[in-house]
Formats: sequence, C-alpha cells, structure tokens
Amino acid sequence: MIKLSKQEKTAGTKRLLFSSTLAPAGNENSGCILTFNKMSTSPKPVKKVPIHLQSSQNRVYIKNGHIVNHDKSFKADIYIEDGIIKFVGPASEINVPGGVRIVDAANKLVIPGGIDPHTHMQLKFGGCVAVDDFYHGTKAAVAGGTTTIIDFVLPDKGESLVEAYDKWRAWADPKVCCDYALHVGITWWSRSVSEEMKIMCEELGVNSFKMFMAYKGLYQLNDSELLEAFERIRSLNGVAQVHAENGDIIAKNVQKLLAAGVTGPEGHELSRQEEVEAEAVNRACILAHQVDCPLYVVHVMSKSAGIELARARKRYTNRGIIYGETLAAALGTDGTNYWHDCFHHAAAHVLSPPLRPDPTTPTFMMKLLANDDLQTTGSDNCTFNKEQKEMGRGNFTKIPNGVNGVEDRMSIVWEKGVHAGLLDPCRFVAVTSTNAAKIFNLYPQKGRIAVGSDADIVIWNPNQTRTISKETHHQACNFNIFEGMVCHGVPEIVLVRGRICVEDGAVRVAEGYGRFINTPTRPPYLYDVLEGKISFNEDHNGEEHENQIHGGMKRMDLGALEIEIPYQEPISRTILPSRPGAGGSVADTPTGRGHVEGQRNMQESTFSVSEELDKSCARSCIRVRNPPGGQSSGFW
Repeated sequence: MIKLSKQEKTAGTKRLLFSSTLAPAGNENSGCILTFNKMSTSPKPVKKVPIHLQSSQNRVYIKNGHIVNHDKSFKADIYIEDGIIKFVGPASEINVPGGVRIVDAANKLVIPGGIDPHTHMQLKFGGCVAVDDFYHGTKAAVAGGTTTIIDFVLPDKGESLVEAYDKWRAWADPKVCCDYALHVGITWWSRSVSEEMKIMCEELGVNSFKMFMAYKGLYQLNDSELLEAFERIRSLNGVAQVHAENGDIIAKNVQKLLAAGVTGPEGHELSRQEEVEAEAVNRACILAHQVDCPLYVVHVMSKSAGIELARARKRYTNRGIIYGETLAAALGTDGTNYWHDCFHHAAAHVLSPPLRPDPTTPTFMMKLLANDDLQTTGSDNCTFNKEQKEMGRGNFTKIPNGVNGVEDRMSIVWEKGVHAGLLDPCRFVAVTSTNAAKIFNLYPQKGRIAVGSDADIVIWNPNQTRTISKETHHQACNFNIFEGMVCHGVPEIVLVRGRICVEDGAVRVAEGYGRFINTPTRPPYLYDVLEGKISFNEDHNGEEHENQIHGGMKRMDLGALEIEIPYQEPISRTILPSRPGAGGSVADTPTGRGHVEGQRNMQESTFSVSEELDKSCARSCIRVRNPPGGQSSGFW
C-alpha cells in the first residue's frame, strides 16, 4: 500500500495514461485503472509501533563513544531526536534534556548503519519463492547491523516496469523493519521500457537500472540492447548496473555438461568459470564507456573479474565511471563447497556468478576492496530452503540460485578485513555503508554520522565475538553458508532512525516501521567527476577524497601480491576423453573430468594488479593451478 502526495497523485495520473498504451487490445484500461484506483483511494496504512519503541526512545543520547565515519574517526557524543541526529560533539557543548535514553558507548565504536546495496527479498525463482520476505529479511539485516537495504524489482519479460515496481512496493511497505530503496531490472528492451525508465527516475524515486548479460532466453540483453540501455540511463543521469557473465557461453556449456552426465552442483561452476565472468566485465566496461555512462558491476566474484574491473578503472581514471561490488559470500567462503559429498550442502552455495574453487579468492577480493578497485559489499541475499534446493537434484540448472548474507555481511567484512589487518575501521565503514550511499545518492542522509543525518547507528564492539549458525540467525532459511565461523566484532546496539532495535542480544523490530527512500538522479559522487566539475582524485575539497576512499590507509600495492590466474581447459576437453595420439594421459577425477598430464599450455600468460597495470601485463607469466579433484580450471 503506497501513500501518495498531491504531486505523486498527479504523476500517477500520467502513469495511468501511459500504462494504458501497454494494455492488451480489448482491455486497454481496466488493469491500469484498477492499479491506480487501489493506490489513490485506499486508506492511509496504520503502522502500529510497539510500546518498547515509543516514549523516551524518540530521544537518545550516546556518550563516550568513538565515532568512525568513512573519512575520519574521533571521540564525541551524539544526541538523537525524532530519528535525526541533532548533535555531534563534546559533552561540554550540550545540555541533555530530561527523559532521554542514555547509552554508554565507552570502549566501543559508533558507526553508521550498514547499507546492503544488493538484496532479493521474497523473489520468485524457478517456481519457488525466496523464504526471506521483506519482514524476515530486514529483521535479519537489522540484527547484523544493516539499517538500509536496496532491493531489486525484476519485471517478467514483457511486463511493465511501473506495474512491477508497484508490486514490489506492495510487498515491501507493510513488512520492512528498516528503510529500503529499489533498483529496477531491465529484463527486456523496447521503446515502452525506455519511456518507463523516465517515469522511474522522475516520479518514482529510482535512479539505478540493472541489465543482465546472463540468463539467455530469460533476462539476457544483447550488446546492441545494452548500448541503448546505457545511453538511456546516461540521458536520465542514472546509474547502470550489470550482472556480468557471458550468457551465450554458459548456455552452450550447460548443454555439453548435461549431455556428458555432469548433473551435480559442481556443474554450476564448471559451466560459468572465471573467464566467462571476466570477459563480460571487460565488455560491459567498454560498452558503458562508449556512451559515457556510470557503471556499477554487481557481485564481482572472481580474481579475474576483479582484475578486469581494476584495469577499466585505471583506463578511465579521469572519467570516474566504473564501480564494483563484491559479496559477503565471496569474502567468507569459496567454491570448493560445490564438490561436497552432501548435495544439500553443495546446492546451498549455488548462486550466480558462482563462488570460485580457488581458496585464495576471498583474501584477494578483500584486498581489491582495500585498494579501492572495488567499492562496496552486498549480500545478494536470496534464500531458499533445502527442500527448494532439492528441485535441482539431477540437474544443476534447476537449483534455485541464492544464498544468505544480509545478517552476516557486516561481521564477515570486519572479520576478514579489519580483524585480518587488511582494512582499517574507516575503510570498513566506506565499503559497508558510505560508498553505497554515495553511489546511489543517499548520502549524507544515510552512510554518515553527522548533524542532520538519519539516526541509523550501530554501536560496534570490536572485542566481542559471535559464532554464526543457522540455529541462531534471524533469517528464515534452514542453512547458513558461514556455519561455524567465529567473528570478532559484534553489533551490540543497533538504532534504526533513532529507535533501539538491537540490544543485549535481543532483536525487537516493528513490522512496517521502515520507509521507502527515494534515490534521486545525478549522484554528485559520480556525475561531478563524469561532467568534469572535479577530477577523479579530488572530492569537493581536494585531498579529502583520498581519505574518503581509503580511510586514511596507505594505498596498497597489489603488484606485490602473487596473483595467479590459472589456465582453463575448454569445456569440451574437460568432459570428453582425450583424442588418440594427442600425447599425455588422462587421469580420472571424482567429478568425471580429466586432467591432461604432460602437455604444455601454449597460451600461458597472466597479469597482476598494481599502480602500473598495463606495464605489469607485459611482464607477467602464468602458473596453472588444480582445483578440488585434480581438475584443470582457471583463466587464460
């Protein structure tokens, strides 16, 4: 149920007139009138706020804490009233009024609430629906320190973007426990889609659109359509997103694998290996650059794809148009799980792009975040229970794609980043909150502790630990891909717009308390650089930009890392016996793939990411690695 202002009602009339042109012949207006009337005449929803979220919790005073923003950290107190931060400074400069809830944050960090820019709550996939709906999903998010999510509207092929958006709003508004925004998927291309994109931007508070280079026959756009979509997004001052995998290659590989009898979860990764992702990342960056469109690559999952994105950022450094996201799953676990003896365990890890079998990938991805080759962390939270994953037994293509992560994302990034010594706390705030707020134009309302910002605040205890488990998490799924991981760093108290929702291990949220948040077009963080108003290496006040990106941390030289990008056998070689007389011998593996011994790979090459990417490429060499089961797999 959606509340409309006078201005929005006027816009709704425009949408009604426009949508009528999309209705089938003979029923031009009926469906549209029903949709509009329902929105404009329904009574204003009543959100019941429990007693524990009322009274003095409208006013909260946090004292003795150490505030950490993306650009600096400092000791200060915070006063909150009616969900807004009213004061940040020393205790000597404020007289605290009576009836205020006082929270002592001594020896704790006070950080902006997390922003998860990539979730799929109650998404329909392959005949089933993700078990985390907008209530369970946002409750879990708050429990883990995330106070804003950005979900994806995914229209069916041929469906109106406006109608799909209304459907998502109707699902989310009555249920969300924290604030949320929406991206919209461009799952098909036509003139009507292009026109509706303008409605999304100008009337419905959406500035970002996601295109798919995968899912052939379902969502995949070809290069010509991608170019048109990018050009349209640029004209609207929006943000383009891509799911970067080569869908044509995947479709062909799937056919070969199934024909060869490879049906288990390992087939998912074998059909869409690293180079399939890396090629699409490179192509997407080139296409976006052709029309000068800001591009945000979602869920970068492999070393190879991360390197391609880093190369593009270096190529277009003066344009500032390429940004990248990785996932909690990519940082906290790996693709060796696809070869697990238990089908349910292996299937529970299936998502696209897949986790990578190289166990060094998580650390490498974290170093890309530290080096600002990647800017954000999402969860891609899309959870299915064991019974739903069972649909893919005997055919890996029917396994519902998706994993958990919205609750554990903050802890995973702290454990694998800050606790491991790869990130400092400022950079942690940047990659879990502030950068997403800037890219999608929510900053400084979200992603910062400052006067006037929303009081989405986490009191983080860096000395406390917790063990992740499906038995204790707040998500609706019955599996957790991080099961048993001990994480240092716990969100001890979480405030959602000034309301204390997590305290002493208890999670107390109000269904429907969250609001839909508009994401205005033309995010300054992107467009000021793109339009030449500031250079890529400055941000409104010169030197501060470097600190905002790196949290005051010395820029890491990834050229010093040993980066291996292994050779991948073409899929036809991995599932068929070797040709007679080809030389070498084929060693059988548990998955039925063969590893050819004694042959030299004539395409050997590799490269490293550093300040001198292009020079590094010319000097580098390859090493072949063997993932689980002795398979020859990788990228050339």
